[in-house]
This record gives sequence, structure tokens and C-alpha cells, in this order.
Amino acid sequence: MTNIISDTYEKIFEIVKQIPEGKVSTYGLIAKKIGTNFSARVVGYALNNSHLGEEIPAHRVVNRNGLLTGKHHFNPSSLMQKLLENEGVKVENDKIIDFKKHLWDPKELEG
Repeated sequence: MTNIISDTYEKIFEIVKQIPEGKVSTYGLIAKKIGTNFSARVVGYALNNSHLGEEIPAHRVVNRNGLLTGKHHFNPSSLMQKLLENEGVKVENDKIIDFKKHLWDPKELEG
């Protein structure tokens, strides 16, 4: 089971690393791209562990409504918003303004 999880996490990390600066994706879109029976929640679990290894731009992953639901995993919790705003993504009340404009769908990636 550990191999399945680590392989899945690696697939998730590879997709997240390809999210362009100034864009965001969602837990669900990433889960759909890896094409397994894993849910968006598994993507969240993987990103919670992403700080253990190489640099993964986890701040670019939000929920399906554009909410910064993962912000409490950043220290301080305002860091997720600050990183997004540094890339030109406007956030208000923990929600991305013009969410559809900033949304990146990994389905365009090969494989």
C-alpha cells in the first residue's frame, strides 16, 4: 500500500509543479488527471506532505470554488494568499477573484 501512495503522491507533485505561475488548479481536477480511484481529498493529503521534499507550489491548488481551503497548512496561514498575490492572483475573503480566469486544467498535459 505504501508504494501505491508514494507513487500517487509523486504523480500529484509532478502535476502541481506544472501549474503555471499566476494560475491555480483544484484538488478535484488533479485527482481526475491522475486517473485513479483516489479522491480530491487524497490530493489534499499529498499536498499536506509536500513540504517534506522538494519545492512544490502547493499554494496554487484550491478547492473547486476557488477557496484557499489549504491555507491552514502554511505558516503563517496568510502565506498562501501572499504567494498567490505575488503572482498576480487577487484574493478576497480567502477566495480567488476571477477564479475562471486563473484556473488551469491539467487535462491538457500528456500522459
